[in-house]
Amino acid sequence: MVKITKVVASYFSATGTTKKVVEAMAATVAKTMGLPCEVRSFTLPAGRKEPLTFGAGELVFLGTPVYAGRVPNVLLKYIKTMVGTGAIGVPVVVYGNRNYDDALIELRDLMETAGIHTIAGAAFIGEHSFSKILAAGRPDEQDLAKAKTFGQEVAAKLAGKLNDGPIEVKGCEPYRPYYVPKMKDGSNKNIIKVFPKVDKDKCINCLHCVKVCPLGSINAEDVATYNGFCIKCGACVKGCPKGARYYDDPVYEYHKTNLEENFMRRAEPEMFL
Repeated sequence: MVKITKVVASYFSATGTTKKVVEAMAATVAKTMGLPCEVRSFTLPAGRKEPLTFGAGELVFLGTPVYAGRVPNVLLKYIKTMVGTGAIGVPVVVYGNRNYDDALIELRDLMETAGIHTIAGAAFIGEHSFSKILAAGRPDEQDLAKAKTFGQEVAAKLAGKLNDGPIEVKGCEPYRPYYVPKMKDGSNKNIIKVFPKVDKDKCINCLHCVKVCPLGSINAEDVATYNGFCIKCGACVKGCPKGARYYDDPVYEYHKTNLEENFMRRAEPEMFL
């Protein structure tokens, strides 16, 4: 039996889906075990000024969204600074109803490399960052009920013998390349340089988009221009109170439609203990 003194919910969650899942799990364990629960979000730039540091006695639920079947590459440099010597961990990934491919095993490996012993893992579903209909409203009540049950199962596992090595999860090593939907002609075209547009007739310059951009890329002086990269997380588009932000790039729109047409079935969470 491992002595746990604190539960930590740590995550990157631009639109709040990963946040909901990770916090539900962590809060359940904390309540079950009568422990404090701390939240450490690294979603916004201010949350990534210092490395993630965990230690002995901490149970860490570490969550990221899945981008193209992997841990978002924009986060890798930061996550690799993580230090967790002596901590116990649970990697959690949240994907937009297509597949999580190698994201969970990749996040598990990052935690193990940082010195966090992984004892469980989970892949859940959240509304896709591109779409309002693909996994719409998820995680829903059913998903969150499963997240809480998983939290109870993690708490129960801590009372017994833990796995010696990393938790076994689904995925391939070496990791597969990032998923890229094919165009109608079979070609692959990326959307790396695509940015949201702004309908200036709708925009009220509330600067909400500036505040929620996880990379701090939207110019506060002119919200239609950018200071940096766009990861297509959906935070500014879905969070705009006036619906003033949108994408109109044809390749982006094709990718969005392709996903909606091919992955509308209800994917279910997968948990590993």
